[in-house]
Amino acid sequence: MPSPDFLREGPNPEIEINPISVSRYYDQSFFDNEVKYMWPYVWQWACREEDIPNVGDHHIYECAGKSFIIVRTKENEIKALGNSCLHRGRQLLETDGNLTEFRCAFHGLSWNFDGSFKENPFGWDCPDWNGGAPNLPEAKVETWAGFVFINMDHNALPLTTVLGPIPKHFERYDLANRYKAIHVCKKFKSNWKLTSEAFMESHHVIETHPQALAMTADINSQYDIWNEYVGRQITAHTVQSPHIEEKLSEQEIFDSFINLGSRIDLIENPEMRVPDGMTARTFAAQMMRDNLKSETGHDFSDAGDAEMIDSHLYNIFPNISFWAGIPRNMCYRFRPNGLDPETSIMDIVILMPSPKDKPKPEPASTVFLGLDDPFSDAIDVMGEGMATVFEQDASNLPYIQKGLKASLTGTVEFTKYIEAKLRLNHIIIDRMIDKGLSEE
Repeated sequence: MPSPDFLREGPNPEIEINPISVSRYYDQSFFDNEVKYMWPYVWQWACREEDIPNVGDHHIYECAGKSFIIVRTKENEIKALGNSCLHRGRQLLETDGNLTEFRCAFHGLSWNFDGSFKENPFGWDCPDWNGGAPNLPEAKVETWAGFVFINMDHNALPLTTVLGPIPKHFERYDLANRYKAIHVCKKFKSNWKLTSEAFMESHHVIETHPQALAMTADINSQYDIWNEYVGRQITAHTVQSPHIEEKLSEQEIFDSFINLGSRIDLIENPEMRVPDGMTARTFAAQMMRDNLKSETGHDFSDAGDAEMIDSHLYNIFPNISFWAGIPRNMCYRFRPNGLDPETSIMDIVILMPSPKDKPKPEPASTVFLGLDDPFSDAIDVMGEGMATVFEQDASNLPYIQKGLKASLTGTVEFTKYIEAKLRLNHIIIDRMIDKGLSEE
């Protein structure tokens, strides 16, 4: 079944090739410049709309030392309020929930849930506030496909400009009406850029995920750069890696796709036998269409094979990745862990199609994993196969962080084609920092 034209080869502009300093991944002064000159000026995915479905529902979003209350103030209005008392600075809220007011637990100042000032118990002693207090400061808010984005810069480019081709490319997947089936939030002993870069290419499969080589065309992946902010990688599955010299049978490729290498007992599971003359790719795609129709009631007969089984990963500067496709959409978010340049936070959200003619399922609760917690602790929600793959990725990160600090050359070398988007991200970060420093 053919797939949409937008999945075919996209633009590949020339990106300058220069080594970068390893210190960018651990130097405190460089990190402080990111915090001051980059993070306040970029669009950040703060939550899903389904996380705050009712008026008064709020979600706490934190990044690089800043904290925001993402609150639904009206049925069709969402605000991002500074999560800090304007009196002595205490954080107003620590947890998600539903409230009619945000009251400081230190001295009792309060604000209505829309950020407007409500009460100051000692307003008579605040002449600068004329007895009251200002409203809570707000960040800019825009939504797309059920995601809530915020930007501290009220003069920022519109979100749709930054997203470039994504709204059009994702239109057929209707992410707004999908539901959050999985949310795992994991801390890593690695810089936020290092963590995000580990998930922006597929040529690490040969060493990090060898069990997937039989069904992953890793080194043959396609990489595109649509604009300064959006890159894309497409990796075919149910196709053996060029790194495997011997030709595998279609059944072996299919078995690897379904079981990550374990052979399927075809006597007990005859329905898993790839028919003679059919490729594993065609067979797997149709099986997934049939299974998904059975699970959801929706007809996916027009979905291309690539949309059913391949990886289509769109990277958005500086810290977001969305997977296109039909069966499920993985969404990644990478953030600094507070103000520590050498630890980070990764959110893994998986969106699934909602069942036809039934209420949209409630969003999954978030599973939090600390710096030393393995992904196997989330195996009940992720499944063994997915938890194993993420744990393999996670196993590299502390050693990359350590290796960068131990480097005798002091530089990182990115490849020309596969890692072009990684290089471009560093170029944009430098540009934003240089702009900020020049304007001081």
